[in-house]
Amino acid sequence: MTRRLLAFAMLVLLPRAAVAADGQVQVRSSVDRTAIWVADRVTFTVEIVCAPDVDVLLDDLAKEKLRVNGFEIVSSETADTTDAAGRTTHRLRYVLTTYRVDVPLLSVEPISVRYYARRPGQRLQDVAPAGEVVVPGAAVSFRSTLPDNQPSLALRDGRESAARHPFFSRAQSIGLALLVISLAPAAVLGVAVLRRQTQGRGARRSARQTRADHRHVLERLRTLDVGTEEERRRAYDEVSHAVRAHVAARTNVPATALTATEIETALEHAKGRVSREAVSALIANCDEARYAPPAAVPAAEACREALATAEQILGGR
Repeated sequence: MTRRLLAFAMLVLLPRAAVAADGQVQVRSSVDRTAIWVADRVTFTVEIVCAPDVDVLLDDLAKEKLRVNGFEIVSSETADTTDAAGRTTHRLRYVLTTYRVDVPLLSVEPISVRYYARRPGQRLQDVAPAGEVVVPGAAVSFRSTLPDNQPSLALRDGRESAARHPFFSRAQSIGLALLVISLAPAAVLGVAVLRRQTQGRGARRSARQTRADHRHVLERLRTLDVGTEEERRRAYDEVSHAVRAHVAARTNVPATALTATEIETALEHAKGRVSREAVSALIANCDEARYAPPAAVPAAEACREALATAEQILGGR
């Protein structure tokens, strides 16, 4: 059963390829992950290699023509390169996500792409299609690549291991004790010497680096554009990360791993001058905006207010 599961995972992760009937166009497609949760992002990548004087109609690969089941298309981008042999490579990346919980298997359907063979000086609109090639689709599971009813795997049988002879048990303990005793003096001496050499210099360098990072974060937040839904969602991501890192550095509260409510509770007993109510309210707003469906993402004005609040918190001493 274990071998079957490993083989299934390898088949899902390997890129899928297609070749035109005359071998002039090669297509590969892949996804960067095989399972996601709600609001996670998955990248569907398509790579098309065209022979010299052959090209594809990129309009067939526009994100508006990408057919998905259960996914929502967040963005897409295209990059083109040409090698010394004259072969052109088109790389297309589609960022997908989902806000649904009723679709156990999310998928991208195959895409038919037309290609052309051109002669020097001939325009693309004057050339008739030479054929078409199909871009393989992809499937992504919701939550896990394993079925929900997968039985537990018996990795060990029911037999108990044989007891060792008491002599061997004592010999192992004695050997470990002697090893620790022999290494302890050298380790203590080395740590003491290293600490004396780097303590003052490292502390000063750490303080300078912290101030430089602080200025960089503030400058970055001031330059964010919030005109579109995707840009506002990215802005809330950066605000949440920056404020959590600031709280962790100032109060030793592991804010990057806690929810807004847990951060507010932890700050009640933490040392450090951080506004507990302002931090928890801002992080809660950021989390709500980051994982909200597109229609529920706050407007640009609300996003700018969140950026201003973040600057006040990060600028506090």
